[in-house]
Amino acid sequence: MEEVFKYIIGLGAAVMMPVIFTILGVCIRIKFAKALKSGLLVGVGFVGLSVVTALLTSSLGPALTKMVEIYGLELGIFDMGWPSAAAVAYNTSVGALIIPVCLGVNLLMLLTKTTRTINIDLWNYWHFAFIGAIVYFASDSILWGFFAAIICYIITLVMADMTAPAFQKFYDKMDGISIPQPFCQSFVPFAIVINKLLDMIPGFDKLNIDSEGMKKKFGLMGEPLFLGIVIGCGIGALGCSSWEEMVDNIPSILGLGIKMGAVMELIPRITSLFIEGLKPISDATRELIAKKYKNSTGLSIGMSPALVIGHPTTLVVSLLLIPVTIFLAVILPGNRFLPLASLAGMFYLFPMILPITKGNVVKSFIIGLVSLIVGLYFVTELAGYFTLAAKDVYAATGDPTVNIPEGFQGGALDFASSLFCWGIFHLTYSIKIIGPAILVVIALGMAIYNRIRMTKKDALMNKNN
Repeated sequence: MEEVFKYIIGLGAAVMMPVIFTILGVCIRIKFAKALKSGLLVGVGFVGLSVVTALLTSSLGPALTKMVEIYGLELGIFDMGWPSAAAVAYNTSVGALIIPVCLGVNLLMLLTKTTRTINIDLWNYWHFAFIGAIVYFASDSILWGFFAAIICYIITLVMADMTAPAFQKFYDKMDGISIPQPFCQSFVPFAIVINKLLDMIPGFDKLNIDSEGMKKKFGLMGEPLFLGIVIGCGIGALGCSSWEEMVDNIPSILGLGIKMGAVMELIPRITSLFIEGLKPISDATRELIAKKYKNSTGLSIGMSPALVIGHPTTLVVSLLLIPVTIFLAVILPGNRFLPLASLAGMFYLFPMILPITKGNVVKSFIIGLVSLIVGLYFVTELAGYFTLAAKDVYAATGDPTVNIPEGFQGGALDFASSLFCWGIFHLTYSIKIIGPAILVVIALGMAIYNRIRMTKKDALMNKNN
């Protein structure tokens, strides 16, 4: 069984999603050919996104490495990136069984009406496996590993339900979709609190600039394409040790700028493939729900946040935060993690923040900045446990993606920087008995509250009808 699920995970999202969507489409009575096309479009979207993010990391990598060498920015925790975190997650006993275990939890919550999200984003189950894996290696107990993973899964499903209305209202063509990915959902508390605090500042409402407002106010300079070129050229220039070298490297500097601009322009076009592939599934699901669950808020399909990372505000803010985050990582006292490989995952911080800020660029930037500052310390603090897990996986599998360079500890901004990961880890591992009890109370309390909330919403719909 373990080998079967390892094989399935090894197929990757680009292969898994077409299969899942085709089966799902047929089950909800879409013609096979139409269901297959929907699945293939989603799969192609994942391929395109992988190519573009690989272009981002491969283009930025050499320039950032030179910056590290020139300015002596090397810190003690090596950025392994999300591939390493996913490999650690799935190459353990927890990861091998995470899909059937979490699907079982999802089914139980659907039956008990404590969620209305059907989480088919199987590839991103690695986030749940990751928290389970580091708890497993730290505590040497697979039971505590599964406990942490399941708690994270329950909390994330409830958060997906609670944020679904705002998500569907803010983003176009996302009816019937929710985002049960813990990395995205973990930043919602930061976004709610900081957004309210910013609203209390007199005159701050005058800074209500969204992506369209930026284009109108700054013209070409407000376009993600142009910002990508400028920041790419800036990073390329900073990777030169002298004016002479900068002049000699003008072609490569301009080339980096164009590549960064290309990434900013291509991501929205690629994410449109996800939406095109999703539309038949989403429409058929809503029709089926309308027939089966009259006067009900209905079910949501849990999907990857990759669907919406092409939003202009996400692109602009992510781009601006790349150099700022590198600078802060160097100057923040106590931080030992320099994000490089993880920068491609920056886009995934914002899908659930934008519905709260209504796409406000300034607010989203501030929330992202605070979240990343806290996240750097989370990664630094968890690096020892990440390293322990990665070394064990490397010894067992020889997988080069988890091979931490000699003299370094390992870390990754992806999920390890999130409140869910840090909080669940310490409440499970560091605070004995009381910590797990608190997590059980939180998870069950949220599930029960979710059931009550949805029941009241159904009752209100019945009354109005």
